[in-house]
Amino acid sequence: MAPASIALRRYLQHLPDPRIDRCKRHLLLDVITMALCAVLAGADTWPQVAAFARRRRDWLGRFLELPNGIPSHHTFRRVFDRLAPQPLQRALVAWLHDLSETLGVQHIAIDGKTLRHSGGGVSPLARLHLVSAWATEANLTLGQVAVQDKSNEITAIPLLLELLDLKGAWVTLDAMGCQKEIARQVVEGGGDYVLMVKGNQERLRDDIVDCFVRTYDADCRDRSYTKYETVEEGQGRHKRRIYEVIAKPTGLRDQQAWPKPRVIGKSRQGYCDMQHLLPVAVSELWQPHRKRKRASVPLAVISATALRP
Repeated sequence: MAPASIALRRYLQHLPDPRIDRCKRHLLLDVITMALCAVLAGADTWPQVAAFARRRRDWLGRFLELPNGIPSHHTFRRVFDRLAPQPLQRALVAWLHDLSETLGVQHIAIDGKTLRHSGGGVSPLARLHLVSAWATEANLTLGQVAVQDKSNEITAIPLLLELLDLKGAWVTLDAMGCQKEIARQVVEGGGDYVLMVKGNQERLRDDIVDCFVRTYDADCRDRSYTKYETVEEGQGRHKRRIYEVIAKPTGLRDQQAWPKPRVIGKSRQGYCDMQHLLPVAVSELWQPHRKRKRASVPLAVISATALRP
């Protein structure tokens, strides 16, 4: 049983009910809770939601009132058609925030994906592109925001960050999210960031490459340089990852415009034979002496306290 402070009922009890009083046979809290449980269990359609509730009626009856049993799938559809989405979203997001705080969420990964079969082709509807916040340790989606037509993730990410409690968390974003305003919003929210750096921030990328070139020219003797290596087993081979970071980098143009850019880094990976740990297939690696090459090695800029045990 969930603690009373994070019980779903507490967050849904003030949700406005759009139904006419004389037509109510099922409690709104019961309908929403059954639908939520069904979706978490993998239901995709209203008939599947109703079927889940019928099969789990004894279990649902332990914490729901169910005065008239299980609603039909038509009832589920009509109720959610009439529910105002914004109050429901605010209630569920508030619940997820408190739940994530209880679970001790530390890492939030933000990424955008296009929903499969959501539109395009012969459909008159545009494809639905969502930006999601994923709590990696808890395997929990903390929030989602749809990207508006003729826009991109850069405009959706700030709206998603407004929904999140970032205090004490570190937020990772791909190159699309590598923007000064987004980094500033993360820091102002009490979090730290790890941003992938690619061609959309060409000046920053070139400065990071130059910083590593100077470090390599000095034979990596600088105390601010650190190298990490991990080896993971899987699918009959070892995957070797190498991470290199430089703390308190110098020579970054527009450094003052980036909030707390205290660490830069890059990574590379290769595959090794299971028996001999010898490289058998290595991805394209960036070479220090070819510093202007637009290689595929990931670079990153990291805020002050993101690197912690």
